[in-house]
Amino acid sequence: MDQQTPHDDVVIIGAGIGGLTLALALRERGIAATILERTAELREVGAAVALSANANNLLARLGVLDALEEVSRAQTDPVFRDGRSGATLGRTPVGRGYRERFGSDYPGVHRADLQRILSEAVGPDRILLSHHVTGLHEDGDRVVLLDPADGTQRSAGIVVGADGARSMVRQWVVGHDDAIYSGRSGFRGIIPTEQLTELPDPHAIQFWIGPTGHLLHYAMGGDGQDVNFLAVSRDPQEWTADQWVVPARDEDKFAPFAGWHPAVTQMLGAVEVTQRWALMRRPPLASWHRGRVVLLGDAAHALVPHHGQGANRAIEDTRALAEELATVGSGDPTAAFEAFEGRRRMRTRAVQFASARVAEVLHLPDGPQADARNAAMAGADWFEDRLAWIHGYDPTVDRGIRPGSLSR
Repeated sequence: MDQQTPHDDVVIIGAGIGGLTLALALRERGIAATILERTAELREVGAAVALSANANNLLARLGVLDALEEVSRAQTDPVFRDGRSGATLGRTPVGRGYRERFGSDYPGVHRADLQRILSEAVGPDRILLSHHVTGLHEDGDRVVLLDPADGTQRSAGIVVGADGARSMVRQWVVGHDDAIYSGRSGFRGIIPTEQLTELPDPHAIQFWIGPTGHLLHYAMGGDGQDVNFLAVSRDPQEWTADQWVVPARDEDKFAPFAGWHPAVTQMLGAVEVTQRWALMRRPPLASWHRGRVVLLGDAAHALVPHHGQGANRAIEDTRALAEELATVGSGDPTAAFEAFEGRRRMRTRAVQFASARVAEVLHLPDGPQADARNAAMAGADWFEDRLAWIHGYDPTVDRGIRPGSLSR
């Protein structure tokens, strides 16, 4: 069995945004990594991603930002609206002010475009497709990866599980599937902007909110020609299916938004939706590693998408893990894994908690609490108080959680 040092023998499971970015971050530090991807072609699940500054600044360092700017659209003002009346509850000017405060734009990009740009930067020689790893076991200072599809076994000095929220590697680390249904599900779609004649501020990132759910949308593509949306519903109360994505009738998407503003109903009606997504989360782990195997991104700390931080937080992870692995040499990586977890644990738990809390705030029933929320959104400092601790995070010094931010 080949006894290469871990520097030359890191295997990343999963060619999603986190896995690809980690390969680039490791290369920056002289560490070669191979990515194993189960699919026969790179194909991101999900519609789009909004890249906030906490991730965008790292992508700039890795040299992919120019290519991203060609296929993305910088967001204008984040706007919160009453889902039924359409009244503006809060608006925070961003644009140049966002760049000046946080160091980058806040673009919307199709996940497939982002994955393509990252995979081209990594290079096809480092990405092995149709490698469906279904099991791991330790053999001394090696990890053996099992791929029953072709009967092959591969070994590595270090394995990184970047295989998403439904991670096989996490199940191996934890010992069981610990997914938790959030009590909410979602419908996704992409619509040409020109079809949304009822939509005010089509290039703004907007939340339409109400007691039964909310609709988030933002522009994407180089000239903002498309709008990506996620419609979140407070049902079903329990998720009984084994799968996280199940077939849905197109009319199911309308029920939570009956009587809402025409911009909402027009958007929902502009594209056929045949799937409902369970919005799942994972409980925080005391440790993200087992032996020579470590988790990254959603595999380590999956969260509900209400702060839009799944991909952004995975990109944050890549810098810390790459820096710590650069200190390992050919020795036991345990110390590097523990240092990585120590740098990232409070941050990731804070964002998990805040993301779950967002849905509770957006879905308040009519009454005094909702009135108080609406008044707070109208405040000039609302964005600074509620979101800047996330977007302004500086992973180069691993700080960004301010006192009191966990409850915001």
